[in-house]
Amino acid sequence: MNYQNAERPAILGGIPVRPKGPPTWPRSDPQVDFAIRKLLESGDWGRYHGPHVPELCRRLSEYQQIEHVLPCSSGTVAVELALRGLGVAAEDEVILAGYDFKANFQNILCLRATPVLVDLDPSTWQLDCSRLETAISTRTKAILVSHLHGGFVDMPKVRKIADERGIPVIEDVCQCPGARLYGRLAGNWGDVSILSFGGSKLLTAGRGGAVLTSRTDIAERIKRYVHRGNDAYPLSEAQAAIVRPQIDQLDELNECRRKSVQRLISRLADGVGLTVLQRPVENLLPAYYKVGFQYRGEDFHGMPRSLFVASLRAEGIAFDPGFRGLHLIHASRRFRAANELTQASRADAEMLTLHHPVLVDGNEAVDEVVDAIEKVRKWSKEIQSRCSTIENSGTEQTPVR
Repeated sequence: MNYQNAERPAILGGIPVRPKGPPTWPRSDPQVDFAIRKLLESGDWGRYHGPHVPELCRRLSEYQQIEHVLPCSSGTVAVELALRGLGVAAEDEVILAGYDFKANFQNILCLRATPVLVDLDPSTWQLDCSRLETAISTRTKAILVSHLHGGFVDMPKVRKIADERGIPVIEDVCQCPGARLYGRLAGNWGDVSILSFGGSKLLTAGRGGAVLTSRTDIAERIKRYVHRGNDAYPLSEAQAAIVRPQIDQLDELNECRRKSVQRLISRLADGVGLTVLQRPVENLLPAYYKVGFQYRGEDFHGMPRSLFVASLRAEGIAFDPGFRGLHLIHASRRFRAANELTQASRADAEMLTLHHPVLVDGNEAVDEVVDAIEKVRKWSKEIQSRCSTIENSGTEQTPVR
């Protein structure tokens, strides 16, 4: 091996830290493999009505301790159904963070309601609850809360404000099934919550989602909307059968991810321009679909985020920019900004995310992430001088949910 090439970053022609690239997802799972074989043997994969969707609903209800589970075709559809279940309609307002998944914003528009954007907490880059009350108006119909990139919104504060005003809460836990906030599972703080079984998610069937609620009125509105002689937004028997065994492994894998993040944090303790959004502590146990970081380019000699991402990708590490700030990608007439969206703009420009599969690939894989970051930092000046044509776009493709 050419030692000099081994030391050089891959983007400059060196040898990648992970030559085979990031771990694949979904990973091989004997229980899922068994479920797929049984589907083929029984023919259940092609049935309209079989045992697997009801069994998945039963298991999710048991796991979440929530009465009603309504499966559907995606997490995006689940948000729309949650909004419809709350009776959101034209001229209503729905509050959400200025930095969130794009489809949440668009689902509100789909119902001809108005998104009301609230800025982020500067330390966590999650919805800033101290700004929530100023966003409420006589037209407020719901508050939509997303826990993103391994972080948490302060749900006790959200719940207190919502209960005092009589406003229902939608809790988006697509990125954090199995996470715990102050002893309660994520998804158990909202009047209605949503899950995604998209192809990259912690619980995955390639596509699919679910709405969870213990309010019968919400569940009945959703059922009336989707039942049109058949389910308009179905989850298939095959998808349900694949998700079901993953629930039994969720807590163990989430704990593995948390330990990996703790190791990552400890190895980054000297400060390398990356600050983890949410550290696991006694009362906050994240579920890391993405590990979110606040990126400081000055610690990499002013390296643009897009070039940092390209450099880490070349090393075989699955870093990406975060979402776009909603106020920066939609016309101002489409929303109401409740306050200055300063932190949402910062998150748009500086958020970094690390995809979760490496967190269940062992300590060596976590150490490789740190090694790659250190290599890029060491060579950051030369990378910039030789790779200046990489556009500093700060954008990422919108994932399917």
